[in-house]
Amino acid sequence: MKTARLEAFSDGVFAIAITLLIIEIKVPEDTSHLLSSLGHLWPSYLGFVISFLVIGLIWANHHAMFDHIQTADRMLLFLNTLLLMLVVFIPFSAGVLAAAFRDGESERTAVVLYGVVLVAGGFPFNAIWEYARRNHRLLGPSITPAEAKAIAHRFYLGPILYGVGTLLGAVVPVLGLAVFAVLIPFYWLPPAMTWIRKPSSVVE
Repeated sequence: MKTARLEAFSDGVFAIAITLLIIEIKVPEDTSHLLSSLGHLWPSYLGFVISFLVIGLIWANHHAMFDHIQTADRMLLFLNTLLLMLVVFIPFSAGVLAAAFRDGESERTAVVLYGVVLVAGGFPFNAIWEYARRNHRLLGPSITPAEAKAIAHRFYLGPILYGVGTLLGAVVPVLGLAVFAVLIPFYWLPPAMTWIRKPSSVVE
């Protein structure tokens, strides 16, 4: 089957998940000290920014993958569903993270929860690409097997690096958050090779 419906459904889920993030930022009830009340919400702003960029990053790389994945089968649909399930869980973990830092309690647990969600999301993401590229079974002519393998190596780093951030966050919560934040520009940067190649440039 073609991937159009899969991509449309995924885009809708990504859009809903990224929108849910703003719901975690509660409007201050005490407007008599509004500036102070707004400042007290800084953990919510931080969680919102990091999570918005993380979900946007997952969406961008998901979009890039499906520029090359030409067809889908039931297994790919299942793997994609697992990925979307974990993406939708990010707003909840972001809310827990913000609440913990706002209250000054259980920050380690909150950072570990957030990190575990990111690490877990990396597994179905990698599985989608690995399944699609094996024997070039679902890929189109826009990418060579060697290029698909190079992209896979880049994706493999995700769960590992987020895992490192999670372990650091279990010791020093702020350090874990710093790692999560640093990984955002790292994965927003384009890979060394060009994602999109014209089919005519592929050697048959």
